[in-house]
Amino acid sequence: MFTHRVRLLLIGAFLTVALAATLLLEAPEATRTVDEVMESPDSLEGRQIAIRGEVLDGSIDNITSVFILHGETDQIKVDFSQASVSNGLDDNRTVYAEGTLSFISGEWVFEADIIKTSCPSKYEEATDE
Repeated sequence: MFTHRVRLLLIGAFLTVALAATLLLEAPEATRTVDEVMESPDSLEGRQIAIRGEVLDGSIDNITSVFILHGETDQIKVDFSQASVSNGLDDNRTVYAEGTLSFISGEWVFEADIIKTSCPSKYEEATDE
């Protein structure tokens, strides 16, 4: 029979190996910016990716469930019709989205599954009314 210490070591080793295998098999992909995605969108087409950018002012269309996400130089249309959207989706808000990149009707569209927004900063400049 194994001693209590040996059993604990075996259980610890098993859990360590299981955790390492999980990380190796399903290593999360790094979040990409809009500019990084648009550098070579062909290589990402059809893949599940995470993207980060800012919502273009005035681009949110709740009827068609589409908005434009932009980076420093590029922008991409985001279809959020099938997405779980956190509260606070608004113009000029930084957004993290998970989904699939597709080429639809001659343009790149990010079909989002999950959209998370950043919290507005308490240090934002107050608007005078």
